[in-house]
Amino acid sequence: MSTQLPGEHELENRPSIESKALRINLNEHIYGTFAEIGAGQEVARHFFRVGGASGTIAKTISAYDKNFSDNIYGEEEDGRYVTETRLNKMLDHEIKLLENRIPRSEHPNKMFFTYANTVTTIDFAKKFKGHGWMGIRFQTGPDKEFSKIILHVRFHQSEARFQQESLGIMGANLIYGAFYKNDQPKKLLKYLYDHIDKDAIEIDTINFSGPNFEGVDNRLMSLQLVKKGMTEAVMFNPDGNNILPARELYKKNILALRGSFRPVTKVNIDMFEKSLEVFLQEQEVKENKTVVIFEITLSNLISQGEIDEKDFMDRAKLLCSLGHIVMISNFKEYYRLVDYLSQYTKKQMALAMGVNSFVDVFDENYYKDISGGILEAFGKMFYNNLKVYLYPMKNDQGDIVTSNNLKLHPRMKDFYKFFKYNGKVVDIYDYELEYLDVFSRKILKQIKNNEKGWDQHLPEGISEMIVKNKMFGFDPGIKK
Repeated sequence: MSTQLPGEHELENRPSIESKALRINLNEHIYGTFAEIGAGQEVARHFFRVGGASGTIAKTISAYDKNFSDNIYGEEEDGRYVTETRLNKMLDHEIKLLENRIPRSEHPNKMFFTYANTVTTIDFAKKFKGHGWMGIRFQTGPDKEFSKIILHVRFHQSEARFQQESLGIMGANLIYGAFYKNDQPKKLLKYLYDHIDKDAIEIDTINFSGPNFEGVDNRLMSLQLVKKGMTEAVMFNPDGNNILPARELYKKNILALRGSFRPVTKVNIDMFEKSLEVFLQEQEVKENKTVVIFEITLSNLISQGEIDEKDFMDRAKLLCSLGHIVMISNFKEYYRLVDYLSQYTKKQMALAMGVNSFVDVFDENYYKDISGGILEAFGKMFYNNLKVYLYPMKNDQGDIVTSNNLKLHPRMKDFYKFFKYNGKVVDIYDYELEYLDVFSRKILKQIKNNEKGWDQHLPEGISEMIVKNKMFGFDPGIKK
């Protein structure tokens, strides 16, 4: 994961963690509680240490013992403690206690908050690096409804004390940001890494909710995580909320489709449907243990050197409207996507792709940056349980190109045969012939020029959304 350091001017103007904690403590209106499970009182410690904490902290608690924790917050159905469900129970419980025990009549100007985390740090054998959830519920006025920010972190340091220090700093940044940067959520997100190395801790999920964030689309916040190097991949569900990749992918069969989806077309959906039919026929694949991902790479979002956020949201909204899970990743090469997914599952995986994309996979130029070149990349990509479902294309002569007649560099032919004859490449035969003439770039041009007929190549309901919301540069005033 790359580290993007701020400029010198920005570094000089960043307030220290001590000054952030002190500013919170000296604000006579901010008052709340801390509940921390699993990694000590790392966040609360910053506020106690700078002084003035009596005006800010009503209570701190660390229900470290599982029985104590269950008695306070209730038992989890899955028996786990480091979960989003547990975090939300902690936040809800502590806010209720705060409101019940601190009379509003005596404290009419207080803005209440509860910060909570549930965390597991690196284990003794140093096999599992650790991860955790943290969040805050807070008011920005005594009579205001509560807003909430919750996020999931993954540790990359190899010592528990360093992980605890990073957690403490990020928690202090979160509390400060909630009160002083809530009107600028993108900056709030960026400032979570103040005084922390991005290689130390990864944020792979974040969600904003409540009245302060009514205008915030969490899919756009997902994009910021990848764009700013805070994580390499994020996922969101059809409702538009960010979801934890580890939870969604754990021990699942995974079918992934990469594309620009600009816009999503009938050929994309045909590839998805026909690939899924084949995938569900695999011996070890069970439908209730299968997840399908529509993946867009960061490089696919970049236009003229910058990421067009409206263009991204157009694609995301269309895919979500069709009921799909979307992944945004920084994996330009397919092998990196497979390597990432294999962290969470050893079950069957498959990539659905067109012939053109598959031919590009065999271009050695893509692998110049890794020491083992294409051999190392393919070793990671075509691991035991991966297959490629190949969707055909029509060449300039009108011939249908499949795995049997695709053209590769002569040096790659024997290499390719090894994977093909070992069953790693599976042709999709039950395709719709008419869709082979559908190209998203051509449709995109037609949309921008308001030409007739483009809507016929899109799934049901998609063209209506494009017209209604003026997506992809659609302008009803242009007549062709």
